[in-house]
Amino acid sequence: MSRCCGEYQVSEDTRQRQWRLLLHRKCTDISWLVVFFLFCCGLVFISGYALMAGAAERLIFGYDSYGNVCGKRNSPIPNAPFSGEDMTDRKHVFFLNSCSLHFRDLKINSTALCVSSCPQEQLTSLKELQLFAKNNGSHLCTYKLNYTEYTNHPRASEWCPALPVPPSKSFPLFNRCVPQNPDCYSKFASVLIDVINEVDFFHRVLSGIMAGRDNVLGLSILAVALSIVMVVSFRYISTLVVHIFVTLLMFGLLFVTGVLWWLYYDHINDVSYELETEKENAKFLLVFSIISTLVSILLFLLTFLMRRRIQMTIQLFQVASSFISHIPFLLLQPLWTFLILLFYWILWVAVLLSMGTSGSAQVSSDGQVEYTPLGGIRYMWWYHLFGLIWTSDFFLTCQQFLISGATVTWFLHRDKKRVKHPILSSMSLLFWYHLGSAIMGSLLLMLVKIPQIILMYLSQLLNKWDNPCTRCTSQSCFCCLWSYGKWLRYLNQNAYTATIINGTSLCTSAREAFALMEKCPPSVALLKSSGVFLIFLGKVFVVCFTVFGGLMAFNYHRELHVWVIPLLLVAFFAYLVAHSFLSLFETVVHSLLLCYAIDMETNDGSSEKPYFMDQDLMTLIHQSNCDPEMLKNRPVQNGEDGTELRPIARAD
Repeated sequence: MSRCCGEYQVSEDTRQRQWRLLLHRKCTDISWLVVFFLFCCGLVFISGYALMAGAAERLIFGYDSYGNVCGKRNSPIPNAPFSGEDMTDRKHVFFLNSCSLHFRDLKINSTALCVSSCPQEQLTSLKELQLFAKNNGSHLCTYKLNYTEYTNHPRASEWCPALPVPPSKSFPLFNRCVPQNPDCYSKFASVLIDVINEVDFFHRVLSGIMAGRDNVLGLSILAVALSIVMVVSFRYISTLVVHIFVTLLMFGLLFVTGVLWWLYYDHINDVSYELETEKENAKFLLVFSIISTLVSILLFLLTFLMRRRIQMTIQLFQVASSFISHIPFLLLQPLWTFLILLFYWILWVAVLLSMGTSGSAQVSSDGQVEYTPLGGIRYMWWYHLFGLIWTSDFFLTCQQFLISGATVTWFLHRDKKRVKHPILSSMSLLFWYHLGSAIMGSLLLMLVKIPQIILMYLSQLLNKWDNPCTRCTSQSCFCCLWSYGKWLRYLNQNAYTATIINGTSLCTSAREAFALMEKCPPSVALLKSSGVFLIFLGKVFVVCFTVFGGLMAFNYHRELHVWVIPLLLVAFFAYLVAHSFLSLFETVVHSLLLCYAIDMETNDGSSEKPYFMDQDLMTLIHQSNCDPEMLKNRPVQNGEDGTELRPIARAD
């Protein structure tokens, strides 16, 4: 024997597995722990570099020609004499020549200033400009000129806006002063459209996120609230609750699908459809409408086919809820996981915004500043995206390990009263011995998602040569990858439970758990599938009503930004939140049924080897016609000899 991570190693025995909760175990899958550490070092480097080089405020609040971001206190830029100004009270961008703008080489041929307010009325003389500055505190001439010199300085006509200055209003997204004069407005709007269309898709998406940040925050809170409602519903599940829940879900899917198709029709017939952002919104709405329609039809059919299994599924969740009542702190595990994920997602979005605005300031001969994008960091967002997927899956995997460990600790113990602190014991095992296995499991899930992302990207590129053959091929590949990912997630869940019990590596645990579950009658798999399907409906319920709220919120603020992408991110966030909360029941169900298989493998119901399962689970399995000959009334005995599976605990 040799020591590893503070404990003795034991070799993996390839003979018949005893399925005992080991007191002495080894560290598993250490190499993947090293790989994850190196990957995180890369994430830290990218995050630090992006936060130092980026300025997300420029993306949404705008900046003047001297490098000052409007609406905030700025730091000075070397060799830029008018940089570093306090623009806290100057939140609007004003162009000196708003009626004669031209867009060339990604630049606008007019000096931009930060002003405290846009002129509401037309100003026809320098005297009126001076009075406007005196009365409103909004200086419409360059920073070189004090407002007291507007009427007598020899270069006032050069440094002040072209007269007459048309009345203008601040545009709600970019805080630009948009002229209201019809001729000026048409010219200004055409230039602004060119600017938006020339900005790459990545920056338009970031603009949409920043513009809708209040809506994103509100919808995220809604997703959390709906997830908590679903947890409470599953905890106190009944036939009436399930019927109400399924009815609401079906009506919600129909309503959301109808709203998506209506919004698509509204976008393609809107006068602003010439904008690139509106075309992208319409394109994404079409995709979402088709997906929503297909998902609704599929869920309607599956719900109809599973209707006869509803009562059995309700009994399964009642057994799981009864188990959770013995370890009530399990209900808090999804909350801790969500808080950790929330902190990480906020950090991830902050780094993403910084990556999109990273650039070096270039000062011209007249003191004006232009930002040149940094080429290298723009390609690092793929690495950043993979970090989001892997790290999020890792946190969720750790939650599954903790719940599985607590489940087997309570289940595989004859005297339930002697089980002390199962969650802490499971946490100790995870972080001392099996962190590498958790990392490996989350990596496998990420490696399935990467081809899906690449396939979606290639499908987007091939839209120009769209034909039935390529469309059918891409959809078939995506369906196969999705199915394989579902199977792998199921295999991983059983492997996590087996790893906690036997202390073996993830691959060994997956193989042995799969072989053990194969011995169960098909009705056990059908019972598990029914439970997983009901949990999936709960996740769809959260996403459906969150998306509905998002459609109502974003549709009223869709000016010149890709609002459908933030809505997609909100839907993705809602699904992750729902998965984080509802995976509690999913993990408990998987673990209980694996423990049932272990019970049947290691015990025979005799007085020497009584079953571990309680009467409720035995009755449920009996009703599902799962091996009825072996499932006789269990002798209720404590302290009997037999295949004793001891509780999880670290050896001293």
